[in-house]
Amino acid sequence: MLRLVVESCPSGLVMVDSSGAIVLVNAETERLFGYPREELLGRSVDVLVPERFRGGHPGHRAQYASEPTTRAMGVGRDLFGLRRDGSEFPVEIGLNPIRMPDGDYVLSVIVDITERKLAEKRFHLAVESCPSGMVMVDEQGEILLVNAETERMFGYARGELVGQRIELLVPQRYREGHPEHRKQFAQCPARRAMGAGRNLYGLRKDGSEFPVEIGLNPIPTDTGIVTLSVIVDISERQRIDDALANHARELQRSNEDLEQFAYVASHDLQEPLRMVASYTQLLADRYEGQLDAKADKYIHYAVEGARRMQQLVGDLLAYSRVGTQGKRPQPTDIAATVRATIHAHGAALQECGGTIDVGPLPTIDADPAQMAQLFQNLIGNALKFRGEDPPRIRIEASREGAMWHFSVADNGIGIEQQYWERIFQVFQRLHERGRFEGNGIGLAISKKIVERHGGHIWLESAEGVGTTFHFTLPAAWQEYAR
Repeated sequence: MLRLVVESCPSGLVMVDSSGAIVLVNAETERLFGYPREELLGRSVDVLVPERFRGGHPGHRAQYASEPTTRAMGVGRDLFGLRRDGSEFPVEIGLNPIRMPDGDYVLSVIVDITERKLAEKRFHLAVESCPSGMVMVDEQGEILLVNAETERMFGYARGELVGQRIELLVPQRYREGHPEHRKQFAQCPARRAMGAGRNLYGLRKDGSEFPVEIGLNPIPTDTGIVTLSVIVDISERQRIDDALANHARELQRSNEDLEQFAYVASHDLQEPLRMVASYTQLLADRYEGQLDAKADKYIHYAVEGARRMQQLVGDLLAYSRVGTQGKRPQPTDIAATVRATIHAHGAALQECGGTIDVGPLPTIDADPAQMAQLFQNLIGNALKFRGEDPPRIRIEASREGAMWHFSVADNGIGIEQQYWERIFQVFQRLHERGRFEGNGIGLAISKKIVERHGGHIWLESAEGVGTTFHFTLPAAWQEYAR
């Protein structure tokens, strides 16, 4: 039974006597070293030791014989076995002293750790080639391992880091509180980002600081939990973020200046335009038929041009007012807003035989006047660009998380896909002047209203079938850029 246990052991077993002669091997030893057992029995165990270590091996055996206890052999050293074909392979050896009536023996348990070494090598290569800094520390905060990127990032050679406290890499102003952060992490070790919501910095050897992002990964080991920190230098990202933020602030300021300019310019232009329009109309009324036909035509052109300019300036003023004169939000019953808008279009609906079907609509935080203007524009658009059939309009809303998704669908003439973005731009018309009224400002105003409230507007359409305008609005107001 005992021999069966020895033979079926998955590790190599080699027993030697006090002189180092092999007295027992098992089948796994034969497989590991490539010898049949008859070639091993009676020979010195040194035959299984590589030539480069063989000279010191008797000394190691003598040292062990002086203190024979069960222990791992070569702790802290890399051990290798020598096969019959002369090739070497890494091993792990456990030593067990056995006292028998005829003398003392040592049973060696030998494990081939080639795969483990390969895995360790792969891990080492992965760690070394990682583009992020990697620092492993024990529970006391002592650095156990760093990679090449850590050396580059912090300016230290790894020999200057291994064995030191991790606080060496922490700026002085944060160093005092860092042990407490480590302690909190140790109480609840889980993979997570360090310092979420805080700005973190690393300290280089030259005393300079740089912004970092750190991921923490706890790893259980036989000696306790070690923590692997993955460190990324975000200096360039922060520089880009700061530049983008500055650009956004500058763009917002520029937009506000342009809005103010457009408002002032359009407002101040109204009075001289009114005067031009009034006097050209007086000329037309007083001298029509008294001059030649060309004069009448020119006066007519001047009157029409002045009226169009008045309308354009009025539209531009309305567009600028969305940002400059928008009101603070308040609970707004969209259903009531839509009912009022439908009532305002009552005559037009009756004239064209149109109908508007309205689904359940919510109450949201919004600017009531701008909501009325938004639905006025969209419903007016649906009535204006109708086809041969009486217009049918459907208004609906559905909740999508923190947003409400609205839709205004019609059965009108539709819009070619190539124009879906263009129609939201200021003064963009898709049809020749005279076929449809307006200057192409309504949808631009609608887009600005929706975006001022923190939403998004888009459309789906098919020529001859109809158009559906979709837009989102938040259920609760936030302070959005205007």
